[in-house]
Amino acid sequence: MSLSILNNIPALSAQNDLQSTQSSLQNTLLQLASGQRINSGADDAAGLAIANGLQANVTALNQSAMNANDGIGALQVADGGLGQVTNLLNRAVTIATESATGTVSNSQRTALDTEYTSIKNEIDQIGQNTTFNGTSVFTSSTTSIFMSDAVANSVIGVSVGTLSSSGLSLSGTDLTTASNAQTALTAIDSAISTVADTRGTIGASVNRLQAAANVISVQVQNLTAAQDAIQGANIATEVTNLSKFSILNQTGIAALAQANSQQQNILQLLH
Repeated sequence: MSLSILNNIPALSAQNDLQSTQSSLQNTLLQLASGQRINSGADDAAGLAIANGLQANVTALNQSAMNANDGIGALQVADGGLGQVTNLLNRAVTIATESATGTVSNSQRTALDTEYTSIKNEIDQIGQNTTFNGTSVFTSSTTSIFMSDAVANSVIGVSVGTLSSSGLSLSGTDLTTASNAQTALTAIDSAISTVADTRGTIGASVNRLQAAANVISVQVQNLTAAQDAIQGANIATEVTNLSKFSILNQTGIAALAQANSQQQNILQLLH
């Protein structure tokens, strides 16, 4: 073996190997610290792009689930308001039936009509003041429930319609006479049927939104699992790598020290 002081090739080789080992050790420590296999584009550019795309999908789906739950909440508020209207209409049936009998005096009919007017006013108040998140739930426009593309076709929007005594064809009725009371009874029965139909529509919409939210939950689970498979670090493997690269780092330092000391042998030739 020739001896040279110009270049120490064994030391250069040991240094290159040591740098490679230290780079791998640093990467292993980073994966263990972050829990991620991909911490930068340099680790896996294609994998990072796919993982980021999956994360964007998950974020959109989570927002869609929140929108669906908000829609369910608004519909439940509307259903609660209509439940109170049903109670009021049932009371209206009672007093209208009483007014329609021939045994009630005019003064009594006046009192019954006063209560009936209060009932119609209360229905109007419910229609005007029932809100969800500051917005009236009884409107003629469709409430948009924005969903992800995957479920948008199954849910585009929800509408419960307006609510008022005039909309229920009660505004022109009264209980001042037996004949008028009988006419009011027909209108009240029709209003009860209309409210029941609306509540049925609301119930179907709630079920539809709940089904959409359930679909979203499954999609989020699957996409999250896919993202984790791409981006998540294999902890067991990295712990093994940590032991391996730690030992290689120590032996590499020792080898570099030994390679650097070899040139000291040249001094022995000068004695």
